[in-house]
Order: sequence, then structure tokens, then C-alpha cells
Amino acid sequence: MRRFRAWRGCSRSGGVRSADGARDDVTVLGIAGDWTVETVGTVLPTVAGKVAAGRHLVFDGSELGRFDTAGAWALVGLMRQQEEAGGSSELRSFSKPAATLIAEIDPLGREQLPAPVRVNPITWTLEEIGRGAAGIIDDAYLLLATLGEASVSFLDMLLLRRRMRWAALFNNISRASIQAVPIIGLMSFLIGMIIAQQGGFYLSTYGADVLVVDLVGVLTCREIGVLLTAIMIAGRSGAAYTAEIGSMKMREEVDALKVLGLSPVEVLVLPRLLALIIALPILTLVADLAALAGAWVVSLFYIGIPTDVFLDRLKAALTVTYVMIGLAKAPFMAAIIGLIAAIEGMKVKGSAESLGEHTTAAVVKAIFMVVVTDGVFAMIFATIGI
Repeated sequence: MRRFRAWRGCSRSGGVRSADGARDDVTVLGIAGDWTVETVGTVLPTVAGKVAAGRHLVFDGSELGRFDTAGAWALVGLMRQQEEAGGSSELRSFSKPAATLIAEIDPLGREQLPAPVRVNPITWTLEEIGRGAAGIIDDAYLLLATLGEASVSFLDMLLLRRRMRWAALFNNISRASIQAVPIIGLMSFLIGMIIAQQGGFYLSTYGADVLVVDLVGVLTCREIGVLLTAIMIAGRSGAAYTAEIGSMKMREEVDALKVLGLSPVEVLVLPRLLALIIALPILTLVADLAALAGAWVVSLFYIGIPTDVFLDRLKAALTVTYVMIGLAKAPFMAAIIGLIAAIEGMKVKGSAESLGEHTTAAVVKAIFMVVVTDGVFAMIFATIGI
């Protein structure tokens, strides 16, 4: 049985003093000097050698100096080692602070950790599917709620009930469109060159090299231009919006807006959402022109199609309808990107890890939904015959 007695003593050097008690099975160890994180590593091996099986070990703290948590852990470890060897231990003449510290540390680590619960793979899979389905439903609800609140705020601004934040709107348009023109133009130019090169390589087998103009014109303006532009904007502007709103959520700026009686959707989401809806059709048109320019370069210098022939084929194959189909998709994709970015930003908790997780989730979800939206539009246009 362990007893904790208070006694005041002081010494500058750590160590141990050993003396045998009156009984043959009792060993008294005097704990002397400082037992701190700086000294316990040097004095502990000396004391550990005194642990004897089947004996009663008395730790005498009458000459103990400074004593901290490291020293307490070392002493408790020696007492447990004595118990495992079949003996017993006792504390004697320790000061009240030292005895209290030992008494607090002694119970720690004695309870055995519960064995990990074995999970049935089938049950785990079904639970994950259920959580995923519930998450999709929650995201759909948040998307509709955010869209509804943003629509009401926009309608109030049109009716002059609320003031439009023009500075925020034009700033976001500049960031989402003007600053994105170089990367969108370069990417589309290269994509146009690749499509033209691959198309010309395979069509030349059948002597139909000139049809590469039709291929690039229709494919780019109807599908590839808007799709790749939306994906780039989801990774560029969508991630930036999630990080910005998420950082405001972490710094409690969103809560401050609510305290001031302002709607976070009206102040933070609506300007970014409108900016994307305006910017994406513009960037889509830039992407179409850049892709056609890349196809013209390959057609002229690689396939050998003259410029006048290229323009004649492009005029015959590419109609205004195909261009408008691509541009019509852009606002819907932009709205989806902006809403998902805002929702994921509002979900951020108070850690950098949460910010990174939701930024990644925003990009992945936005790209997935952009592809789904493109597929839905493809089926709709195929149904109505355009």
C-alpha cells in the first residue's frame, strides 16, 4: 500500500541514497537532489538498479530537491516496475506538493485501452453509402437555400430596395474574367492545336484532311470550349472563393456580418456569383477564338490547308446556333461553380485543415457538377433536335 507523507527538504544535485531497513525484506531508497526533466535521465538508471523482486521498497523523499512532472513519471515508473517484479513499494517523507503530483500521475496509464471494435465490411460500406447520400441531400438543400436567398437579394436590388455593391461586383469580374484571359487563351489555343493535329493525322488516311476544320469548329464552340473553361474557372476562381469565405468564417467575420444585421449571402456570395455569371460567357468566347486560332496554325503549317480554304470550311460548318449553344451553357455552369464554392466556404470550421478539405471539396464537386450539367444540356439539345 502506498502512503504519501509531507516533509520539506532541499538538495541541488540529483541522486539516490540507499539504506536497509530493520526488516530483511525492506529496502529504503533515499530520493535526493533534483528530479527534473534536466536531471532525471542521469539519476534514473542508478535507482532502477535497486528494484528487487519480492521485497518491499521504501522511497524516502526527505532529501528531495526540485521535483517536476518528469521526475514524478520516473518515480511512478519505478514503483510500477517494483510491482511487476513481485514486490511492493511505499513513499515516505515527501513534501505535500511532490506527494500531490505523484498521486495525480499514479492512476494515469493503468487502464487498459479497449480492443478496437471489429467492423463488418458490408456494414461499413452501407454506412458510408448512407452518409454519402445524406451529404448529397444536405448539399442540395444548402444549394437551393443559397440560390433562393441570392435570387431574392438580387431582385430587391433590381427593385431598388437594396443597394448594389458595385465595387465588389466589378472587382470580382476583373479577377474572374480579365485576369483569367491569359491562362484560358493559352489553354484553349493548345487544345485547338491538339484537336486539329490528331484530327488531321487520322482524317488524312481517308483523304479528308479538310474536314478537320469542321471537327474543330463544331466540337470547340459547342462542347469543349465552354466545358474546359468552366473546369478551369472551378479550379481557379471557385477555389479562391471558397478559401476567401472560409477564412472569413474562421476569423468570425461572417458572424460579425450577422450581428450587424447583414446577410452573408448578400454581401459575400451575390457579388461573386454575379461576377462568375458575367465572366464565364466572355471567357468561353475567348476560349473558342483561341482554339480556332490554334487549329488554324496547325491546319496551315502541319496539314497544309490554306487560310482561305480554312475560313470557307469554317463558315460552312460553324453556324451561330453552335456558338450560342456553348454560350448558353456558361451562365448555368458559372452559377453552379459559385454556389458550390460559397456553400463549401460557409462549412469551414476553425482550423486550417478544415479550410483545405472544403477548398478541395469545392473544386471536385464543382468540376463534377459542370460535367453533369454539360451532359444534361447535351440530352436536352438532342431531344429538341439542335
